[in-house]
Amino acid sequence: MATMTAPPLDPTAPRPARERNRPSLSAASWVTYVVAFALVGICIGPVLYIILGGFRTNAEITVDPSGFPTTWQFVNYAEVLQSSTFWRQVSNSVICGIFTAAGVVVLGVAASFVLARYNFSGRAAMYSLFAAGLMFPMTVAITPLYIMIRGLGLSDSLAGIILPQIAFGLPTTIIILVPFLRAIPKELEEAASIDGASRLGFFFRMVIPLSVPGVVTVGILAFIASWNSYMLPLFILNNEDMYTLPLGVQAFASQYSVDTARVLAFTSLSMIPALLFFTFFERRIVGGLTGAVKG
Repeated sequence: MATMTAPPLDPTAPRPARERNRPSLSAASWVTYVVAFALVGICIGPVLYIILGGFRTNAEITVDPSGFPTTWQFVNYAEVLQSSTFWRQVSNSVICGIFTAAGVVVLGVAASFVLARYNFSGRAAMYSLFAAGLMFPMTVAITPLYIMIRGLGLSDSLAGIILPQIAFGLPTTIIILVPFLRAIPKELEEAASIDGASRLGFFFRMVIPLSVPGVVTVGILAFIASWNSYMLPLFILNNEDMYTLPLGVQAFASQYSVDTARVLAFTSLSMIPALLFFTFFERRIVGGLTGAVKG
């Protein structure tokens, strides 16, 4: 039986369209990827060092600080998880984060709705005032803020942390939510008014459901900012029973400064919830910020 042989390939023949359109990385693209991976490694490296350090012994850390665990020591994490102090500080951080996020969302949505949907004298100045709040971090106003909190009798309490965090979270919230609410068509509001909906009815039935991506975004950002807050609790809280996790890490590191592996285990457990929270809601945050830019 005769065998069929394929004709030789002609190097001058045109390539298929799929191969012609296949993108090729240029030298600049390769440099961009290398720099990006280097920056990611710089950011992730310390986190991995802390997490892996909790699985090592103090002797291993002393001999080879940057090495991997030779024998995985789970006892460091077990001792931290069995500590009532750790869980009390977790609950304090959760309480502060939930109430801060709730306050930021409620007040931010209400203020953004007024700034986005109503024309009144001083609206631009009020919006500029909130925007200017982005330029003043909490550390700049920590001394007068501490005096005010102490004068209100809220020192050494979680309320003394939650209220300032809500105030400092409002500028970011309003900057994100105003474009969302401004992008809602006025024809929709007019149609709701014709159907008999009041302004509050339109707000609760139409505005809030349509602005859910932005609301979720500002809520997540407020919760993470509260979880990572250190300076304000440092000034406000003196009772160790009221410590949040950032203060707890500092106090634990001071108390067990010799036990480096246990300190690394405590530190990694305190930051893992925020990392997981941000990872799970990353798309929500990006989607909310993208919607705010489009609006």
